[in-house]
Amino acid sequence: MITPNQHIDLSLLREKGVTLNIKREDTIHPLISGNKYRKLKYNLLEAEKRGKDTLLTFGGAFSNHIAATAYAGHEQGLKTIGVIRGEELENKWQDNPTLKLAHEHGMKFHFISRNHYRLKSEASFIQDLKERFGDFYLLPEGGSNALAVKGCAEILTQHDAKFDYICSAAGTGGTVAGLINASQGHQTVLGFPALKGNFLIEEIRTFADNNRWRLVTDYHFGGYAKMDSDLVGFINQFRKETGVPLDPIYTGKMLFGIFDLVKRNVFPPETQILAIHTGGLQGIKGMNQILKKKNLPLLEV
Repeated sequence: MITPNQHIDLSLLREKGVTLNIKREDTIHPLISGNKYRKLKYNLLEAEKRGKDTLLTFGGAFSNHIAATAYAGHEQGLKTIGVIRGEELENKWQDNPTLKLAHEHGMKFHFISRNHYRLKSEASFIQDLKERFGDFYLLPEGGSNALAVKGCAEILTQHDAKFDYICSAAGTGGTVAGLINASQGHQTVLGFPALKGNFLIEEIRTFADNNRWRLVTDYHFGGYAKMDSDLVGFINQFRKETGVPLDPIYTGKMLFGIFDLVKRNVFPPETQILAIHTGGLQGIKGMNQILKKKNLPLLEV
């Protein structure tokens, strides 16, 4: 599936002589949008090949991957199980828009403590899940594995060869790795992590087949699912001026970062940038609940 590139015409970009396009991966599907569609594509085919009738995966309470897996399972006639990080929502998940959406599409939840969640990659942990739920096809947190990277490599097409930089938000690193593998020799891939730290470097190296990339770690806004009024204002203004909605956890932070780098002349004149819109717009409702509790401005929907 080929998604359109939308040219962004804003005064700062014209002033600096930088060209920016956004690849509208968010338009693939209302719920299985962006990189989640790409990550699930070959995993769903593999589950079918293995004769599995259940998908099991991991995520937090606002996880785009949880919502996308639930809907994909619903479409494919597969049962889905979400192992959710944190036990605080076990008796009130109905108040969480993401979990409510996933449940409406058939997902069953298994809430575990954050300490227990850290063991999710260990064989004994997986075995315990098999004893509890039976046979299943395992999707890792965020959906990132070799098949997901293969799917994400299909985001770029031959028409994208003109760009100098390919930019993407990064959660678990699978999307960035796919873009790296699909990039041209003259292109640099920039990953904008939504979480603190450089731990994604090793994750990306596991799947990346070249070194034409780097992470930009200054725009996480304090960590996953954290934001402030400056970011809210940027996202709302960007939507007003371009018509492009941005999610607050990933794509909004990436675009904020890109514009800050442009402002600081990091990109020389005539640079052409392609930013990947990885979807995740379902998370806006949940984030507005958090913003409201903190008396911060709300994201426009």
